[in-house]
Amino acid sequence: MKRLLACALAALVAAPAAADTLIENVRGVTLNAQGEVVRFTGLVIGRDGKIARLIPGPDAQAEAPRAKRKKNAPPEVFDARLDGQGKVLLPGLIDAHGHVMELGFQQLTLDLSDTHSLAEAQAKIAAYARANPNRKWILGRGWNQEIWGLGRFPTAAELDAAVADRPVWLARVDGHAGWANSAAMAAAGITATTKSPAGGQVQIADGKPSGVFVDAATQLVEAHVPQPVAKDRDLALAKAQDLFLSLGITSIADMGTSVADWLTFRRAGDAGWLRTRIFSYSASIEPMAQITAGEPTPWLYGDKLRMAGVKLYADGALGSRGAWLKQPYADKPTELGLQFLDDAKLRNLMSRAAMDGFQIAVHAIGDAANAQVLNAIADLSESYGGDRRWRIEHAQIVDPADIPRFAQLGVIASMQPVHQTSDRLMAEARLGNGRLTGAYAWHSMQLAGVRLAFGSDTPVESPDPFAGLAAAFTRQDARGAPPGGWRPEERVTRADALAGFTTGAAYASFAEGRVGRLAPGLWADFILLDVDPLTAAPDALRGAKVFESWVGGQRVWSRPDAAEKR
Repeated sequence: MKRLLACALAALVAAPAAADTLIENVRGVTLNAQGEVVRFTGLVIGRDGKIARLIPGPDAQAEAPRAKRKKNAPPEVFDARLDGQGKVLLPGLIDAHGHVMELGFQQLTLDLSDTHSLAEAQAKIAAYARANPNRKWILGRGWNQEIWGLGRFPTAAELDAAVADRPVWLARVDGHAGWANSAAMAAAGITATTKSPAGGQVQIADGKPSGVFVDAATQLVEAHVPQPVAKDRDLALAKAQDLFLSLGITSIADMGTSVADWLTFRRAGDAGWLRTRIFSYSASIEPMAQITAGEPTPWLYGDKLRMAGVKLYADGALGSRGAWLKQPYADKPTELGLQFLDDAKLRNLMSRAAMDGFQIAVHAIGDAANAQVLNAIADLSESYGGDRRWRIEHAQIVDPADIPRFAQLGVIASMQPVHQTSDRLMAEARLGNGRLTGAYAWHSMQLAGVRLAFGSDTPVESPDPFAGLAAAFTRQDARGAPPGGWRPEERVTRADALAGFTTGAAYASFAEGRVGRLAPGLWADFILLDVDPLTAAPDALRGAKVFESWVGGQRVWSRPDAAEKR
């Protein structure tokens, strides 16, 4: 732990001081305030860590024209002058929807996201338990019965076959279901008489809990899982930051910050090793009330941290059939999914946050859930005016008739392109082909005038933004499937895909005056990489290599030996 934090601090110390630094010989790409592509060959970082100006190339139009120099004026002198060696320079990418601490803990616990069958998962679980004999609980996430081709949820008995001597609790890949062995259920007091709570389902087999708990029912087990201590949380944050920065992500909207998460972010900020910008959205009203003083926090640590929003849930996830639909599931006609909140409760929670000036982001995946949230916003907009920037997170399955309402109500569609490539076969099974018109409908949203923000939902998906960029303009996965793209009419342009991960994501968190593009007065958050996302082939973009990540005019991450090879 100490070594990892020391490396984080060393990265900050090793960077040039943020004072009149020239980065030259780059293939710079950014978007301007109008969404137009701007190309440049260098940039100057001022003493405050913000962009002083862009340096246009001979055939490029910069956002700010090159200042005219007096005849015979002496050459400019910079405190540092760095050669970009012809690399592509982009604004730091922004993940508009992720889970920072969950990603960090995924790297510290058992990760099943790479397993392709139940047997493979069982073997990995057993091996992990043998390698960690002192852990009282075996914890992890990432299982997906759809990828396993199981056709059903796994059972406690199947988990007992891997580990039976201590509790095991494994979150599904989407975080909306958990899988427990018999020891975990015993520790949680789960019996044949345990009932499903509101907004959740205890899966039943042979008249007793099967071992899988969906949505709110996961709390029946999670309440008994030992909580990590502060040093574990700090290590998880350090690992998450390293991964984000290695992928060119310099900012992220943390959707569901707990009090413990917030304290971890604050410890990192106070100690000087918070290297990514975190736009924090409280995990419900209660943490918001504990963390803030009745209003959004100020921007902290040089605009690296702020809690200005709250996240609520309208339904569950499609994979666990918790997404709330207007019509029954095609592959389970007796189910509509889960409505988490009745209309009155949803409006009460949204009003409680809105009256104190907090931005509201609501998780809604099914078309019924999206319609419910839109109806609530329509009602609340009469009382809470101004620039609210209401957000719906995911907006995966939307009734086509409801799409224009996003624009009419000023609702941002915060969507994750990689979900489409991961979910398409499942979506076809869950909905049937006749109900896919409003599924993952990015371009339809655009045509209706809806603002888009793109993210990954990490660790549900990999945080890799280049996979998201490629998916956004191809509607294909990493194998190029399906040919021509899935429902290709919903593709967006390359520039719009880049906007989703930069200007759109910044706007969605009220950060457009700070980050999201490269222009005078904004923070010098940028990355150096080997490909141009506006021209690279999809395969090349998916394999993009980030060489350096800069935040606030300081190099906070670099590939091994990248800086020394300048």
